[in-house]
Amino acid sequence: MLDSPRSCLSRLALGALVSVGLVVVPWLAASQPAQKGFRVGYLSATGRTPDGAPPRAFRETLRGLGYVEGQNITYETRFAEAKFERLPEMAAELVRLKVDVLVTQGGAATVAAKQATSTIPIVMSLASGDAVATGMIASLARPGQNITGLTDESLQLSAKRMELLKEAVPKAARIAVFWNSNDQGMTLRYREIEKAARILRVEVQAHGVREPDDFDGAFSTMARQRPDAMFLVADALTNVNRKRFIEFAAAQRIPAMYEVDLLVRDGGLMSYGPNIEDSFRQAAVYVDRILKGAKPADLPAQQPTTYILAVNLKTAAALGLTMPPSLLLRADQVVQ
Repeated sequence: MLDSPRSCLSRLALGALVSVGLVVVPWLAASQPAQKGFRVGYLSATGRTPDGAPPRAFRETLRGLGYVEGQNITYETRFAEAKFERLPEMAAELVRLKVDVLVTQGGAATVAAKQATSTIPIVMSLASGDAVATGMIASLARPGQNITGLTDESLQLSAKRMELLKEAVPKAARIAVFWNSNDQGMTLRYREIEKAARILRVEVQAHGVREPDDFDGAFSTMARQRPDAMFLVADALTNVNRKRFIEFAAAQRIPAMYEVDLLVRDGGLMSYGPNIEDSFRQAAVYVDRILKGAKPADLPAQQPTTYILAVNLKTAAALGLTMPPSLLLRADQVVQ
């Protein structure tokens, strides 16, 4: 058995966090504000935020560090809306704007940023795929080149999610897995899910999707060969289409595991994954260090240190599923 959700922390990541001072604490607001105007680029593979700005947790943390928008910092944002072919040009646009640091959200955005520049510092703001396994960085301790930030630990997370789903649905013998098969990081994550399934003696029904139309074909297959449960691997493509997935799971009364607690609040059954806002805050601290002169290669990359297990009891009731009390006791969020 793997560690409980509350204790599933990476000691290496935490050690790196402490060693380079990347800890967000209340007294950060007292730190010295920047003395010049900086331009921060934000490249996301996902949908546009409501105000078109970087995530609020990211901006608020930088404000606490002395960066006031319109005074000593400005943001240039680009959102690909899961249209991955747009990312290279968007990254090139940000490079042409001569941003001081380029922040990425999603593995595909990081790939595009890395291809666009080898000199502008790049900060991965949200763990999306294993940056070491995909070659984005050399290692956590020594990322190398011009990239650092947050990255997943695919092996442990994939196994934990499968274990939690099996705990919630003990009789599940066939689990359908959706992932973006165009994304190397997501494909590596799927391979780890396959390994975990073998250990749990569960059959995997694979549905690698490459574009929105692929979901309909996968849903038709599942209508003919109904799985006992489903698993959605999170990236820009699957997140943009999450409503369709959640609605299908509800209509077919199939329990599903997700990777982000937002999807549980949207009606999904359960999720286990990093605290997203905490990841954005940590990314902001990286940006601060870089704007004050630190080099990305000298800042160890991190794996998230806070994970959230979320359960939607309303969805469980609609599925006719009774969640095990032992699982509910370990949940960090319970939607009634």
